[in-house]
Amino acid sequence: MTAPVSQKPASEKIPMSAPMNLAREKGLWRIAFMMPSAYTMDTLPIPDDERIALREEKKKTVALIRYSGTWGKKRYENHATKLTDWISLKGWKIVGDPVWARYNPPFMPWFMRRNEILIPVKIQ
Repeated sequence: MTAPVSQKPASEKIPMSAPMNLAREKGLWRIAFMMPSAYTMDTLPIPDDERIALREEKKKTVALIRYSGTWGKKRYENHATKLTDWISLKGWKIVGDPVWARYNPPFMPWFMRRNEILIPVKIQ
């Protein structure tokens, strides 16, 4: 036992039930996974890749619309318009950018895919 021994915790797999958000920033793609609420920053699995950063966001109130089907831009825009119209009807104020959450892998049949658009709001 003359060689040093190091130890690190093994990573933990989290099922693909957490939503995923994809956005282009400064010519690069940012992919964000929202973690299940059962985890805290202290209990989240440690990423295996140093390019992955964990970040906690402040709590916020969001309005959302859920729909099934493909991830096309036109479908997103149609549902985003429905949601912003509904927010306006309620008299709420939009206070942030929309988040497009997708829950399923690409091989999931289109009719079984779950998509959401979340828009931060202030209820007045």
